Amino acid sequence: MIGRTPGDIVAIRPMKDGVIADYDTTIAMMRYYMEKALGNRAMHPYVMVCVPSGVTEVEKRAVIDATKVAGARDAFVIEEPFAAAVGAGLPVMDPTGSMVVDIGGGTTDVATISLGGIVSSRSIRIAGDKIDEAITYYVRKTYNLLIGERTTEQLKIDVASASVDAAKELEAQSIRGRDLLTGLPKTIEIQPVDVAEAIQEFVQEIITAVKETLEETSPEISADVIDHGIVLTGGGALLRNLPEVIGEATEVPVFVATDPLDCVAIGTGESLKSIEVMRNK
Repeated sequence: MIGRTPGDIVAIRPMKDGVIADYDTTIAMMRYYMEKALGNRAMHPYVMVCVPSGVTEVEKRAVIDATKVAGARDAFVIEEPFAAAVGAGLPVMDPTGSMVVDIGGGTTDVATISLGGIVSSRSIRIAGDKIDEAITYYVRKTYNLLIGERTTEQLKIDVASASVDAAKELEAQSIRGRDLLTGLPKTIEIQPVDVAEAIQEFVQEIITAVKETLEETSPEISADVIDHGIVLTGGGALLRNLPEVIGEATEVPVFVATDPLDCVAIGTGESLKSIEVMRNK
């Protein structure tokens, strides 16, 4: 629907940068999903909601309140990198250090985890949405072409690369949009290396967050991370050549989780099975 709606319909995002942007719409959305999950059963369930590791107590309280208003008996929050680690199958409850980098739509969460808790973490509001904005701005500035969100997303999936050198081997991509000079539809060909250069600033920001988290980590956990590697989750983990770029910058093995898009959702669901642990936190 985004970019294709008539004037009397507005497509909005109730969540932005990992937190609530539109309170009433968020409640309506959560109520709809709870009713869909429960069917015709009239009950108030316990609900687990994941939040970025860098949210404030006010933002966390807003999530809990919205969930209860939507019909939950009680609501608990879990930090995204921890949920991602659980969903990726990492041994989060063991006395072994694990490191996860969850690159979502609004935030990138980096954390080292051991004994069921986060040892050190970083949360930056640079992720898939910011990368999309960078591509849109580059195309607009360089080619005077305005492209929509869906076109930008597809361009990112098809040719975007975290490595400028690797992007040189990819083929050019045709995109369509509106010419800002004439106002008419226009098709251009864009080189993958240009897209790679457009998003380099944000790739480097993610690498910096990973390095800063490693710097705060104890030597024992750092040794475990070297042994087991860094696990990437979230949609941003699918960015071409990202594991190689992070691995080269940190000198630590980097892997993409088996099901990166669903790791946080799976981990949140698994954590709900340990509701007593969450209640005591």
